[in-house]
Amino acid sequence: MKLFVGLGNPGAQYARHRHNVGFMALDRIAEAHGFGPWRKRFQGETSEGTLRGERVVLLKPSTYMNESGRAVGEAARFLKIPLEDISVFHDEIDLAPAKLKVKSGGGNAGHNGLRSISAHLGNDYARVRIGVGHPGSKDAVAHYVLHDFARVEYDWLDPMLDAMADAAPWLAKGDAARFLSHSALKMQDGSGEAEAAPAEKPKPAPAPKPPRKASGGHPAGERASKSANALAENLKKWLAGRGDKE
Repeated sequence: MKLFVGLGNPGAQYARHRHNVGFMALDRIAEAHGFGPWRKRFQGETSEGTLRGERVVLLKPSTYMNESGRAVGEAARFLKIPLEDISVFHDEIDLAPAKLKVKSGGGNAGHNGLRSISAHLGNDYARVRIGVGHPGSKDAVAHYVLHDFARVEYDWLDPMLDAMADAAPWLAKGDAARFLSHSALKMQDGSGEAEAAPAEKPKPAPAPKPPRKASGGHPAGERASKSANALAENLKKWLAGRGDKE
């Protein structure tokens, strides 16, 4: 069994915040793969389903971001899921919008949700880092992540969430590289399959050139015909002259 955790804050007022993109990712996975209804468990909400033969539990903590570890710890202990089978989806301001990365272990880069999970369980879980961009100033970060995605940002956000949902079975199989490559391909062409380059159209045959004209303005063939006729007339006259003499 695998545990996918989405980080965010509970409540309708936070639903479209950049900080809640982890919740958004899990909602899209559940919808795309026909997971069961969400129900309250483990100080959060869970939904269960299967991805490529792997049983997966989706968890959205209801403890608010700073206490995410309480919900994740409770779920992991009850379900007996080891750290290496836990993947946490979260916003990442140090990645450009629509950029995705997966890493296991390491630091938390100041993310309070990750810090809480690490405090309760340790660091050796996978982090699905979802790029939301940086506001440009450290002082503006809190305001930036705790506000809604701008309307124009949905031009990349929706395709990214769809791509992640489509690629989620690879993550369930523990193949982070395939998850990332499939997501990138899906975002690139919108289908999940590489598009073949369009066949090059054959160039049309050049139009035949008109016959060359002689200097007098007549086609070369017409001029040659006139010359042949003149020669025949001269030969006829010469033969007629020889007959008179004989």
